[in-house]
Amino acid sequence: MASEMFGRSGPLHLTVVDWKNIHHRRSIAASLVQGVYTLECDRQENRQGPYALAPPWWDFFHFQLFRVLFDEADHSIFGAIYEFRFPSSYPNHFGQHQNPPRYVIAFRGTIPKSSTRSQDLMLDLKVIRNRLEESSRFLRAMQAVQDTVAFAGAANTWLAGHSLGSAIALLAGRNMVKMGCHLESYLFNPPFISAPVERIKHEKLKHGVRFLSSAITAGLAVAVNGRGQCSQTGYPFAALSTWIPYLFVNPSDPICSEYVSYFEHREKMVTFGAGAIGRLATQNSVASLLSGALGKEMEPSHLLPSAYMTVNRCPCSDIKQAHGIQQWWKLETTSTLAARLHQFT
Repeated sequence: MASEMFGRSGPLHLTVVDWKNIHHRRSIAASLVQGVYTLECDRQENRQGPYALAPPWWDFFHFQLFRVLFDEADHSIFGAIYEFRFPSSYPNHFGQHQNPPRYVIAFRGTIPKSSTRSQDLMLDLKVIRNRLEESSRFLRAMQAVQDTVAFAGAANTWLAGHSLGSAIALLAGRNMVKMGCHLESYLFNPPFISAPVERIKHEKLKHGVRFLSSAITAGLAVAVNGRGQCSQTGYPFAALSTWIPYLFVNPSDPICSEYVSYFEHREKMVTFGAGAIGRLATQNSVASLLSGALGKEMEPSHLLPSAYMTVNRCPCSDIKQAHGIQQWWKLETTSTLAARLHQFT
């Protein structure tokens, strides 16, 4: 039954994997995140052995489940560490001979079911308040990342996550950069907490609102720093620019759509000769600056200096489809994707 369920929606087109192909890597990373979702659903439904639906999501790509990550608050499965097992036919099994990761650490997003709803929504609120780093789930995730990198190495470890899980992976990745480790990371529909300016249809009005917002943020940053306060935790924002995670967003998804304008607006500010304002606004948020002025450090963990951003412009029937993880492993999605490197300078 498990293989049948995977066959209905899983990326069966990847019978030969080219690890140099970003579309293949994207599909595999998304599938491993789906494996975490399905692990938790198996736990809730008490599906075990041949009735478990999760294993095909990693078995198909020659991974095995190395470790399951549990949330101590509700005992739910929120993450998994997968270990790649080289098939006997390797390297001829693969199209191009770039080695796959030895380990992938994947995190699920919110599951709106009774046994997980309360804890997941509380963590969603922490994301909005920029307090995710204080949660026990993140601390457990961060320890798992550090332990894995300690014995496998940064070059052999990937991070992947969707929605809330993407916020965890992003924050863990940022923290690892500060420790000198750059992890290949796949962030699907990560939350961007801001006013929904991207929903404004009038382009000139939208740009005007963004310019005003950037000017206010930059001005506040100068005011706070001028008073001797530190608007960040002390780690230079530009130093994070050497880490370039793969970012996957859908402009129809209000949870992550602001990332599109976040990067594009910064480049427009440079074009209009206001690059300095754009750079200041890029690395700060009004909330973090106000907290800094009050003596409470609160680094805006969702902000990124650099990213290789892929935008899915396929028309979506509803927000659920636009926010869904399944769009990132489907073969037909590839034709609607636009990818571009955005790097802080």
